[in-house]
Amino acid sequence: MQGNYCGGQRVTITDWDDAYSNAAHIKSAEHFPRLWQDQAKEYRKTASNLETDIAYGEHAREKYDLFRPDSSPKGVLIFVHGGYWMKLDKSSWSHLAEGARANGWAVAIPSYVLAPDARISDITCQIGAAITHILGRVGGPVRLAGHSAGGHLVSRMICSDGPLSMQLTSRIEHVLSISGLHDLRPLMRTKMNQILALTNAEAETESPFLAAPVTGSRLTAWVGANERPEFVRQSRLMQEAWPGTDFIQDAGHHHFSVIAGLADPNSAIVKQLLG
Repeated sequence: MQGNYCGGQRVTITDWDDAYSNAAHIKSAEHFPRLWQDQAKEYRKTASNLETDIAYGEHAREKYDLFRPDSSPKGVLIFVHGGYWMKLDKSSWSHLAEGARANGWAVAIPSYVLAPDARISDITCQIGAAITHILGRVGGPVRLAGHSAGGHLVSRMICSDGPLSMQLTSRIEHVLSISGLHDLRPLMRTKMNQILALTNAEAETESPFLAAPVTGSRLTAWVGANERPEFVRQSRLMQEAWPGTDFIQDAGHHHFSVIAGLADPNSAIVKQLLG
């Protein structure tokens, strides 16, 4: 049992698995994975200037897709998917590239090796390697966005002990952590840890909330207003820990719908990310 503050009120959590269970609290949650896959597949059919399965490492999952705009790119957005570091890959999110691509940005979406074949600290290094490879191919300023576990991973890129060189972090102008996980210590209390195998040391090292940000970095913690209280708390933590962080609750959205706006060039989330 542990008390946490959420929205100014102290909340006592006795069931940590339920606290991090999104699907159990979302109507028709089982339809979302197929919806994402179908939307992404249709988008790839019509996408121009698309390169798929670009290798950034030796593992079969260390690949990314690159969507280029119709003209010379203003810069590059890198989107990192979620799935609690244990599920999914780049193929379910292609359609989310359109919001930034239509605004003149190149968009890269990487996969990574999943737990238990990789520890979270290993995945952090993989995303660092993916970003390094992508930025070697696309010039200009950089935006990072990630959802859920992906929100954790993009936040780690601008921690002072992150895997990127100072030269590369200096190109990152904005990081958008969407429903991100920023304090990993509570996950040790869940059944997921049978797969994640987090230790105290790794949970602390891999928690952006406990790290110092790179000087000059900018973070937005964006979360659906209808999400589980623990995800709202996880986002608010970064506003408390990193001065200057924007904390935004997206009205009417839950954990699975909150990313939909990335596909819309005129959405509030895209304007926040690129503006």
